[in-house]
Amino acid sequence: MTSTAAAATFSQSIGSIGDAENAKAQSALKFKANAKSASEQFEATFVNAMFQHMFTDVDGEGPFGGGNSVKVWRSLLTDQYAKSFAKNGGLGIASHVYDQLLKQQGVKA
Repeated sequence: MTSTAAAATFSQSIGSIGDAENAKAQSALKFKANAKSASEQFEATFVNAMFQHMFTDVDGEGPFGGGNSVKVWRSLLTDQYAKSFAKNGGLGIASHVYDQLLKQQGVKA
Protein backbone atom coordinates (compact mmCIF):
# COMPACT_ATOMS: atom_id res chain seq x y z
CA MET A 1 0.00 0.00 0.00
CA THR A 2 1.41 3.35 -0.97
CA SER A 3 1.54 6.26 1.39
CA THR A 4 -1.05 8.13 -0.69
CA ALA A 5 -3.52 5.24 -0.47
CA ALA A 6 -2.87 4.89 3.27
CA ALA A 7 -3.45 8.63 3.75
CA ALA A 8 -6.72 8.43 1.79
CA THR A 9 -7.89 5.45 3.87
CA PHE A 10 -6.94 7.26 7.08
CA SER A 11 -8.78 10.40 5.91
CA GLN A 12 -11.92 8.36 5.17
CA SER A 13 -11.70 6.73 8.61
CA ILE A 14 -11.44 10.11 10.31
CA GLY A 15 -14.35 11.41 8.21
CA SER A 16 -16.56 8.46 9.18
CA ILE A 17 -15.78 9.04 12.86
CA GLY A 18 -16.86 12.67 12.47
CA ASP A 19 -20.05 11.58 10.70
CA ALA A 20 -20.82 9.09 13.47
CA GLU A 21 -20.27 11.74 16.16
CA ASN A 22 -22.48 14.17 14.25
CA ALA A 23 -25.26 11.57 13.95
CA LYS A 24 -24.94 10.79 17.67
CA ALA A 25 -25.18 14.49 18.56
CA GLN A 26 -28.22 14.95 16.29
CA SER A 27 -29.89 11.94 17.91
CA ALA A 28 -29.23 13.31 21.41
CA LEU A 29 -30.67 16.71 20.45
CA LYS A 30 -33.80 15.08 19.02
CA PHE A 31 -34.21 12.97 22.17
CA LYS A 32 -33.82 16.04 24.38
CA ALA A 33 -36.50 17.91 22.43
CA ASN A 34 -38.89 14.95 22.70
CA ALA A 35 -38.10 14.54 26.41
CA LYS A 36 -38.77 18.22 27.08
CA SER A 37 -42.10 18.05 25.28
CA ALA A 38 -43.11 14.87 27.10
CA SER A 39 -42.16 16.30 30.49
CA GLU A 40 -44.20 19.46 29.85
CA GLN A 41 -47.18 17.36 28.75
CA PHE A 42 -46.86 15.26 31.90
CA GLU A 43 -46.88 18.36 34.10
CA ALA A 44 -49.82 19.83 32.15
CA THR A 45 -51.81 16.63 32.72
CA PHE A 46 -51.03 16.71 36.43
CA VAL A 47 -51.91 20.41 36.77
CA ASN A 48 -55.10 19.85 34.74
CA ALA A 49 -56.19 17.15 37.20
CA MET A 50 -55.58 19.57 40.08
CA PHE A 51 -57.53 22.34 38.33
CA GLN A 52 -60.42 19.97 37.59
CA HIS A 53 -60.70 19.16 41.30
CA MET A 54 -60.40 22.81 42.18
CA PHE A 55 -63.43 23.71 40.05
CA THR A 56 -65.55 20.67 40.94
CA ASP A 57 -67.88 22.38 43.40
CA VAL A 58 -67.85 25.80 41.77
CA ASP A 59 -71.37 26.56 40.57
CA GLY A 60 -73.18 29.70 39.63
CA GLU A 61 -73.31 32.12 36.80
CA GLY A 62 -69.70 33.19 36.51
CA PRO A 63 -68.20 33.81 33.08
CA PHE A 64 -69.96 30.76 31.60
CA GLY A 65 -73.54 31.73 32.39
CA GLY A 66 -74.39 28.51 34.26
CA GLY A 67 -76.19 25.45 32.94
CA ASN A 68 -75.04 22.01 31.81
CA SER A 69 -72.60 23.31 29.23
CA VAL A 70 -70.48 24.84 31.97
CA LYS A 71 -68.81 21.50 32.64
CA VAL A 72 -67.73 21.12 29.02
CA TRP A 73 -66.39 24.63 28.66
CA ARG A 74 -64.78 24.57 32.09
CA SER A 75 -62.88 21.38 31.22
CA LEU A 76 -61.56 23.00 28.03
CA LEU A 77 -60.60 26.12 29.96
CA THR A 78 -58.77 24.22 32.70
CA ASP A 79 -56.94 22.20 30.05
CA GLN A 80 -55.66 25.40 28.45
CA TYR A 81 -54.80 26.87 31.85
CA ALA A 82 -52.80 23.75 32.68
CA LYS A 83 -50.89 23.76 29.38
CA SER A 84 -50.05 27.43 29.74
CA PHE A 85 -49.08 26.96 33.37
CA ALA A 86 -46.76 24.02 32.57
CA LYS A 87 -45.17 25.75 29.58
CA ASN A 88 -44.29 28.79 31.68
CA GLY A 89 -42.55 26.91 34.48
CA GLY A 90 -45.51 25.46 36.35
CA LEU A 91 -44.77 23.65 39.56
CA GLY A 92 -41.30 22.48 38.55
CA ILE A 93 -42.40 18.91 37.91
CA ALA A 94 -41.45 19.05 34.22
CA SER A 95 -37.80 19.84 34.95
CA HIS A 96 -37.49 16.87 37.30
CA VAL A 97 -39.21 14.54 34.84
CA TYR A 98 -36.95 15.85 32.05
CA ASP A 99 -33.82 15.22 34.14
CA GLN A 100 -34.97 11.68 34.94
CA LEU A 101 -35.74 10.93 31.29
CA LEU A 102 -32.24 12.03 30.31
CA LYS A 103 -30.70 10.06 33.16
CA GLN A 104 -32.62 6.89 32.24
CA GLN A 105 -31.35 7.10 28.64
CA GLY A 106 -27.79 7.97 29.62
CA VAL A 107 -27.93 11.36 27.89
CA LYS A 108 -26.07 14.22 29.52
CA ALA A 109 -27.93 17.44 30.14
